[in-house]
Amino acid sequence: MAIEYDLDIATRSTPAEVAACLAEIGRKSDVFDESITGGRLAEAGTFAYTRRGTCVSVIQQRRPQPWDPVATGLGFTPTVGVGFRMGKEADTSQQQDDMIRLVAPLLDHVGGDAVLHYQFEVVWLLRRGGELSLNDRDDLWRPERLALMTRAYRRETHAMDVD
Repeated sequence: MAIEYDLDIATRSTPAEVAACLAEIGRKSDVFDESITGGRLAEAGTFAYTRRGTCVSVIQQRRPQPWDPVATGLGFTPTVGVGFRMGKEADTSQQQDDMIRLVAPLLDHVGGDAVLHYQFEVVWLLRRGGELSLNDRDDLWRPERLALMTRAYRRETHAMDVD
């Protein structure tokens, strides 16, 4: 079974704009090689991989179902999604570090409410109304990951209703 994380964003930015920003962040941080472009991240059916083998894609969110946990549990409707599927050949923890290397600066460049979660079960971070909170689990947010966060945050655990 694949380990997947999703960053769901309610933003005025288009998927192409988010993808271009993410590609630039990834190249500057050496998470992506030079071949990864915004177009490649946002192109349906095309896979873009980090240097550690994490598959990353950017999509336009479809109109959510009435039971969508982000809309019902967190109170916003995502318009853009960024998916992270961990590769099987590399250490998952290092791939999660790379995910945070991409997400932290992306939040500085793309406005709106956002949630990074593991299959709607574990909320890693939530930005709502401009305020950022990170899960208070220290195993998720080790000191080196906290150091990657460039904006003010508080530690608070959120849950989504998936029933």
